[in-house]
Amino acid sequence: MSKILLAGATGYLGGYILSELLRQQHEVRVIVRNRTKLEQKNYEKVEVIEAEITKLESINNCCDNIDFVISTVGITKQKDGLTYMDVDYQANKNLLKEAKKSGVKKFVYISLLNGQKLKNLKICEAKELFVNELKKSGIDYCIIRPNGFFSDMSEIFYMAQKGRVYLFGDGKYKANPIHGEDLAVVCVNSIENARKEINIGGPETLSQNEIASIAFNIAEKEIKITYIPNWIRKIILFIIRTFTSQKFYGSIEFFLTVLSMDMIAPEKGKHTLEEFYGNLKNNHM
Repeated sequence: MSKILLAGATGYLGGYILSELLRQQHEVRVIVRNRTKLEQKNYEKVEVIEAEITKLESINNCCDNIDFVISTVGITKQKDGLTYMDVDYQANKNLLKEAKKSGVKKFVYISLLNGQKLKNLKICEAKELFVNELKKSGIDYCIIRPNGFFSDMSEIFYMAQKGRVYLFGDGKYKANPIHGEDLAVVCVNSIENARKEINIGGPETLSQNEIASIAFNIAEKEIKITYIPNWIRKIILFIIRTFTSQKFYGSIEFFLTVLSMDMIAPEKGKHTLEEFYGNLKNNHM
């Protein structure tokens, strides 16, 4: 089988990709910041490099004898004072440089659905700058564009458990978020796929109202939804952009923006949001 370098293996999606790579019996090398986070998952067959991808010298020759690279590297929660440009752009650029130097066959990068249209958002700006670097690099590539994870929908369930869900607008915008396990299959299979870009979502396209209804049903609560006018969302965006740093507002800016638009991608996968909310309920109990 092929030998794969996975960057971001200890993250939400990276963990599922690592499991899928091993299930398909690939040889795997991973780059992690903290080795102990990986060892807790008992991946004895995995070759581990402990390094800071934001520092080029720390990943020197990391791609030697590697056939394919898969990168999920990106900031999901702000920490260590790093910016989106430091991580989503520069860290991936460092990895790409090593991949080219070592003659890697293909580089698979996980970005965001509609990232090209949302470059005014800090997270999308950094990701799309790297996408441009990848496209002009000369190396074969595939850009995976998921429209959101089930885990992003967790807060709606927790609100439902408390008895009331708050939505911006009228709750009619639609999305089909995907489970990490389903997305991991697409990511791993993309190494042998000729497509350059893959937009991908989960198996069910639902409005925000429908998502809230599922959450209330699983939580066994009466449906109570409060709709917040869109102008309030715009004021919140203005305030956080004006009075806080991008290290604070980047992720909030992204979610407040995508909540006011349809985020629909080709349907794929087997896991449903109802199943996910059921697991959240069981784990909470």
